[in-house]
Amino acid sequence: MPFAPQRCLIVGPSWVGDMVMAQSLFMALRGRFPDLQIDVLAPAWSKPILAAMPQVHAALEMPLSHGMLALGERYRLGKSLRSNAYDWAIVLPRSLKSALVPFWANAKVRTGFKGEMRYGLLNDIRPLDKSVLTMTVQRFVVLGLPQDAALPPEIQQPHLVVTEVQRDEVRQKFLASTSRLLALCPGAEYGGAKRWPAEYFAEVAKHWVAQGGQVVLLGSGKDAPVTAEIAATTHSPACIDLAGKTSLQEVLALLSLSDQVVSNDSGLMHVAGAVDAPVIALYGSSDPTYTPPLSDHAQILSMGLECSPCFKRECPLGHLNCLKKITPEHVISLL
Repeated sequence: MPFAPQRCLIVGPSWVGDMVMAQSLFMALRGRFPDLQIDVLAPAWSKPILAAMPQVHAALEMPLSHGMLALGERYRLGKSLRSNAYDWAIVLPRSLKSALVPFWANAKVRTGFKGEMRYGLLNDIRPLDKSVLTMTVQRFVVLGLPQDAALPPEIQQPHLVVTEVQRDEVRQKFLASTSRLLALCPGAEYGGAKRWPAEYFAEVAKHWVAQGGQVVLLGSGKDAPVTAEIAATTHSPACIDLAGKTSLQEVLALLSLSDQVVSNDSGLMHVAGAVDAPVIALYGSSDPTYTPPLSDHAQILSMGLECSPCFKRECPLGHLNCLKKITPEHVISLL
């Protein structure tokens, strides 16, 4: 009998950018099985992103923080999902603990890459050839395809849906004018080696304001010190610091309204691409061929130095030339 699943449980990733890229998998699944019900088990913060994905039936909250084992709680969660009668589960993380809930939920087919001794927990284990699947998004999508599918797989770009009502709400709440809008995303959860200097962001902001535009600084509360520095240096009421002052749903709407976005390689860079905003993506310690913005409206700036990408959280050489040599003038020339 051919494989024809009706209900699929996805164990989702723990990072914003990865969750955006996972939509390409959801698109591939619905293309293969148009009536498939897709439920995603993921951290609570991801619910606004999943709500913007029409392919997702339900966002199921993973109550455990990243890295926690908590076997008893995982067992209870899996047992509570048995009534959903999942005939397929796809586990995107490669850890052992991420495969426990689908196993205890009694999902019939449990698909994931080989890793961390997951034999038995997964019964559809796939090999991962990193030389063929060079991009994170490819590795997600291939788990939704037959084992004999041609590689690398074709990728559909993520597309997060933002409504006009949501856009109108953020216009009224946050934006002082209808001037052209520049969104700056100066944060990067991973570490300083992915953060373009704050003073460079400020130079771009001052240029945009001088042209009569409006700037919003976006990020989480953790990014507030750097956005405050940018706002103080820009010294203009047209530069609005919103770090830690918005919901993730509001950030989606603000990015969708932006005439231009400048971002480090971060989750918000992927969100910007997925809401079809023109984005200039800045790469330092990371690799633009591994996790690029999946958008036709993206421009990538990367120096391609001999020492990068190093994938370190902080510059091991102490100079951060991979980002400092991308000058504000480079970015301004692309606006």
